[in-house]
Amino acid sequence: MTLASDMRPDAPVPTPVAGARDRRGSWIPTGAMIVTRFMELRKRRGLMITLVGVTIGIPTIFLVIRLLLHAFDPHTYGPAGGYDIFNHLVVVVLYVFGFIVAATLGCTAGSVDLTDGMFRHLVVTGRSRLALYLARIPAGLAIIGPLVAIGFTIVCGVSVFAAPTTLNYRGVNVPAGLSLPALENYAANHADQIVCGFPYNGPIPIAVPCPNGPFGGGPIIKGSAESGTPTQPTPATIKAQAIQIAQQDYADYSRFFLSPSTSLMIKTGLWLELEALIGFTVGLGLGALLGQRTVAVIMMIVLEIILTPILSRAHIPHFINLQRAVVGLATAHLEPAGLSVRIFGGDGPPAAKAASILVPETTFVAVCVIIAWLVGWTILGAWRMATRDA
Repeated sequence: MTLASDMRPDAPVPTPVAGARDRRGSWIPTGAMIVTRFMELRKRRGLMITLVGVTIGIPTIFLVIRLLLHAFDPHTYGPAGGYDIFNHLVVVVLYVFGFIVAATLGCTAGSVDLTDGMFRHLVVTGRSRLALYLARIPAGLAIIGPLVAIGFTIVCGVSVFAAPTTLNYRGVNVPAGLSLPALENYAANHADQIVCGFPYNGPIPIAVPCPNGPFGGGPIIKGSAESGTPTQPTPATIKAQAIQIAQQDYADYSRFFLSPSTSLMIKTGLWLELEALIGFTVGLGLGALLGQRTVAVIMMIVLEIILTPILSRAHIPHFINLQRAVVGLATAHLEPAGLSVRIFGGDGPPAAKAASILVPETTFVAVCVIIAWLVGWTILGAWRMATRDA
């Protein structure tokens, strides 16, 4: 036996045997620990198929069907891409379902050791429980982040390269990117189309016959004569009314494009990745806190689909600050301004964005709420793992 006093100062330190107890207890996760957690999640085939199917499969299948329909019958089915398709796929599919699948992955990562009976084996190795928990964050984000990015890239590609050649504004086909004088000139040359198709907030003092009513109905009369016997409006009065309507709608029209801009796609991509980060981190903490996945996933779905929309539109006296503390509302306030489809508010002009979310909140408060949720649920999850009996 070699005594400690007999060892030379320059003698090499023996390498620990694989699986030996690490008594240092460092809370910083190592690269090998992160890779192990990554492989642990990736090998769950059912989970991975669900993640890929929702983040990549749903938008891809939808766009492929639209491409085929437009190729076979272009007069009935519009182009597969464009600004409107981009808006709806981002808000309705990638935003909502991206949060849900990220939360599902987080709940699985936070409870997998307990459900598989491996928690005790990890504890007896002597590794820091905090490091074991923190290693799951980069491992999970390495899975969900690229999946959301791939699905979003497919949407962007089709939206740009399969965009329509004519802008459809509120159901009316008009040229895109016109200045205010150019739109006024277009309205003067297409007065009947503008008066019958463009939205207008105000009375129309002339009676203009329109060929089709709403939803493809029969002919209608838009507007009415002010007094006396109705007379046929002159082309000059119809032209003046069309110019007035175009002036009122220009601010809204100028925010519609044939395809999303590069800056809008970059901002929207970062916004979707932030939503996935929030869903995974909160799901990870909730899964670790409850110790099982099913209830945690159900709670996250209820939060995203039921509670957040209700709290965003209901003004509850004396609980306004509690409503502001909901992370879904904070993320919705950070929605890129270029999106015409509003979270929890449906379609509408940009002026309706604030009205679609009745709870007022500044950007600074929204950022603070998001940081508080990320840090708070990380602390809760790490605390539960550190105090759980092995």
